[in-house]
Amino acid sequence: MEYKATIGLEVHAELKTQTKMFCNSKNDPEEKRPNVNICPVCMAHPGTLPVINKEAVKHVLKVGKAIGATIADFTEFDRKNYFYPDIPKGYQISQYKYPLVSGGNLEGVEITRVHLEEDTARSTHEKGDYSLVDFNRAGMPLMELVTEPVVKDAEQAVAFAKELQLLLRFLGASDANMEKGEMRVEANVSVSNTETFGTKVEVKNLNSFRVVERAINYEIERQIKALENGERVVQETRGWDEKKQATFPQRLKETSEDYRYFPDPDLPKLKIGEIEEFQNMELPELPWEKRERYKKEYGIKDEDIESFIVDRELGGFFEEVCRELGSNKDLVVLASNYITSDLVGIRKTNQETKLPDATAFASLIAMVHSGDISSRGAKDILKILAVEGGDPKDIATRQGLLQKSDEGELMATVLRIISENEQVAAEYRAGKEPALQYLIGQGMKVTKGSANPEVLKKVFVEALK
Repeated sequence: MEYKATIGLEVHAELKTQTKMFCNSKNDPEEKRPNVNICPVCMAHPGTLPVINKEAVKHVLKVGKAIGATIADFTEFDRKNYFYPDIPKGYQISQYKYPLVSGGNLEGVEITRVHLEEDTARSTHEKGDYSLVDFNRAGMPLMELVTEPVVKDAEQAVAFAKELQLLLRFLGASDANMEKGEMRVEANVSVSNTETFGTKVEVKNLNSFRVVERAINYEIERQIKALENGERVVQETRGWDEKKQATFPQRLKETSEDYRYFPDPDLPKLKIGEIEEFQNMELPELPWEKRERYKKEYGIKDEDIESFIVDRELGGFFEEVCRELGSNKDLVVLASNYITSDLVGIRKTNQETKLPDATAFASLIAMVHSGDISSRGAKDILKILAVEGGDPKDIATRQGLLQKSDEGELMATVLRIISENEQVAAEYRAGKEPALQYLIGQGMKVTKGSANPEVLKKVFVEALK
């Protein structure tokens, strides 16, 4: 029987609030100076009392509403007890028995719970024989989302994490930049060749989608190899070594009993249904709703839709252009192609570029569609629009990029080319279609690309009858 992997994910995301979870210290993940955003509360000075950040609670409730989960009517905060230098109190305020959110589904993955807790401080171990602790991050509001063990492989895990990141950004709950530690993924991985789950191993602090994929794949292969060699998989916590591209053991896995959870006596119980601000919260258009609308309204490619979903600035620009173009789907599809290929390419290669004016861009698309300019000419004009701005018609005129579409004007050029290439003309009349393409190429060369290829072809066919 083949080995089957079972994966459950735990995702931590730092929430966007003005202040920390239980005090009024500034919540600023960009702060580089150590121990600036701290106060007696988040430093656990004796006699201080925490106060719940209402905005952080609201963020988590919106996540719950978006994924179709059950919102708790009663919730409370608990103390999760463990001793480590990055926990100033000797415990972390979290939620255990009564999370804010239970159930729900995202990207086809069932959710167990979503709850709030405070983040830990940041430890630095690069100073020789001692470590340093920066408490700026201590007490930041942290959302933890736990999935059911239903993820089957690394690819599905990455797809889920990406969709969660998008959701958090759409809701304004978190920037969720993994490279900045604002979103951190942990994977509980087990393998088995029976219907019974194997031994669960937790791989912690995976800080990019690429690392999530590689770490899970490595851990699946490691456990299968161990079992095939007759070894026992140890329940433990492991980290990821980027240099070795391998997981490594950190410590034996704790259980909930090890943390000795109990309700925090300094914080009030919350009855969500009695708090007016938490009722009738409006959600923005969610990623999957936007995908469906783009498909239905615009009929553009799935990969283009995903580009506009992931890059919200680009998506906003696309919608502005669509309003300028109206209901003409041919123009909208053409605009989408130019944005996701040419405009994105220009922005990648030139740091000075900006998004063009939507009206000017829509005008450029209309000119391409009507044949006033060629595709090549449109690309050249777009580069100018993205750096300097301007009117595409003026740029086309100035650069000599307007295509000639007057059949009478082109006829003299066509007749001259035919007379200079009588053998090729005879081949076309004898039924050799490639000969026509050669003649059209000569026409484009003579007109320096200013002729409309379709009109030029039509004139050649007429002249060769």
